[in-house]
Amino acid sequence: MNNVAATHIIRFILLLLVQVLICNNINFLGYVNPYVYIVFILLFPIRDTRLTLLLVSFLLGMLVDMFSDSGGVHAAASVALAYSRPVILKSSFGMLYEHQSIKFSNTDIGNLITYVTLATILHHFILFALEIFNISSVILILKKTLFSTIFTVIVSVLIIILFSRNRK
Repeated sequence: MNNVAATHIIRFILLLLVQVLICNNINFLGYVNPYVYIVFILLFPIRDTRLTLLLVSFLLGMLVDMFSDSGGVHAAASVALAYSRPVILKSSFGMLYEHQSIKFSNTDIGNLITYVTLATILHHFILFALEIFNISSVILILKKTLFSTIFTVIVSVLIIILFSRNRK
């Protein structure tokens, strides 16, 4: 096993543990709950196959679901995020994504925040829509999506900045 694979395995386990042990116990005012495990999906290598990303995202979501007793909503939202990740990367990074030369540790902070925000909004909207699953609760879905997205983006960007090696 090479160093890159070991790094991703450690990142997978650490983000899963942080989500399950710390973040799942945060529920401020019923709306704010950070979901930092999506950082793994966001930082997954671009050059790896898409099928690998989809399978690993499903596994990560299912593990969060098992620990949270949430019935598969995290798995569905994680797979949807992994599936739409190329579109989000292209809209956030443009030509860097076309040439597959994105290094998240060297990117502009504005592009990074845009990428994390778009991905988090998509993930959270799907997560809360499936969790609540009631058309008459659209306002509640949007509130939970908005407030959790703000907190998750702040925490996720801080995690990416603090644990990246070559930040400008």
